[in-house]
Amino acid sequence: MTPDLDALADAIRAKHADKGRILVAIVGAPASGKSTLSDRLYHHLGGDKAGAAVVPMDGFHFDNAVLEERDLLERKGAPETFDVGGLKRTLNALRETPSEDICVPLFDRSLEISRGSARVITPNHAIILVEGNYLLLDQTPWNQLHTLFDLSIYLDVPQEKLRLRLMERWRSFGFDDEVARTKAERNDLPNAVTVARLSKLADIVVTGG
Repeated sequence: MTPDLDALADAIRAKHADKGRILVAIVGAPASGKSTLSDRLYHHLGGDKAGAAVVPMDGFHFDNAVLEERDLLERKGAPETFDVGGLKRTLNALRETPSEDICVPLFDRSLEISRGSARVITPNHAIILVEGNYLLLDQTPWNQLHTLFDLSIYLDVPQEKLRLRLMERWRSFGFDDEVARTKAERNDLPNAVTVARLSKLADIVVTGG
């Protein structure tokens, strides 16, 4: 099912009508289409000139050195491999100091690292699309983020479709079918199950992917 961009944009604008800045959570499993939907909504809302901006949760990955120290490198992408405190502080800043520039990190997949201060959210940005797997996770410390969002959108995609997308993603990085399957099944799909089972109900659910 293709998301109805007009309906989603209308819901976002309705929330924004009486507020100076809103934060919208766009949530789903790995390979559910969060980044694609965020990008399409960003443009549908008018982009930067219209005051829209995207803040990806992936920018808050712990560095590999930290993950190695904590014996979590093989679980990279799981809830415990993100700097939730840093994400919370950034979201709080976006809500509480809308008159200031707020710098946010972005994850560079080609380097497998987060690049600090890679995007600047300015006072002109009034609609902030925050996209990530665990923004609605009903577990500590992720559940401390829930009240920071004015609206939440969840992408509900069948697990088999996620499996195929994840394998294709790993193949696009140069891995053969066997390695792609292993990477998807050992880490990505368990993370997808966590998202599906442990996330609180979103305001809007988009089904089918």
